[in-house]
Amino acid sequence: MNSRQRRGVILLLLSVLCAFAAFAGVLSVISDVNSKVGPEVTAYQLKSNVAPYTALNSGQFEKIKMPKRWLSENAVTDLREVESKIAVTELRQGSLLQSDMMVRKPELRAGEQEIAIMIDASTGVAGKITPGATVNIYATFAGEQQGDPAQSKVIVSNAKVLDVGELTALDPSADDRGTRATEAVPITFALNTLDTQRVAYAESFAEHVRLALVAPGSDGTIRPGDRTYTLDKDK
Repeated sequence: MNSRQRRGVILLLLSVLCAFAAFAGVLSVISDVNSKVGPEVTAYQLKSNVAPYTALNSGQFEKIKMPKRWLSENAVTDLREVESKIAVTELRQGSLLQSDMMVRKPELRAGEQEIAIMIDASTGVAGKITPGATVNIYATFAGEQQGDPAQSKVIVSNAKVLDVGELTALDPSADDRGTRATEAVPITFALNTLDTQRVAYAESFAEHVRLALVAPGSDGTIRPGDRTYTLDKDK
């Protein structure tokens, strides 16, 4: 083997060694990245904004992959968790779905019925009544005969709210003379038969129907003697 051949062999060996060194460096970098990032898991993010109290379904989310170590403990990794759930607040596009963003949709119990009525948006809801809330339902009636005092009555106490609909613009008739609400929200309640009849009667014949939110954990039951109010009670 002459000197030129020896130099060729030496250069070839150096090239092989450099290649092995480069390969080892790449493996080291990959190993370092994997050690910092860790395995990837499935998560879900919002395709678009979701309004508060809207029923959730799998079509509102898209699957993504992300490192497990970056995933919060309450992140949702199984989309079956959204079944029969509603959003508790407005969900933003691109947000990672988490279990505290949703609650189970209120359901009817044995002996209950659903009834929905329109409630004045400004005086009866004020944006604070949500599905699952407990409310007292008040109605005001004009005196039965001329000279009789107007009355405010508690129609139903501790009514369970099942659903809060979209704000709806009303078209008052000419006879209303602008005294009726111009915007209302459909509220769905879960009530027994008698309370359902009371609410239906109030919606048909009361001058106004309003809701009073009952504080969570408290009892909103009204004593029989306090269910009707007239102005002369304060004299």
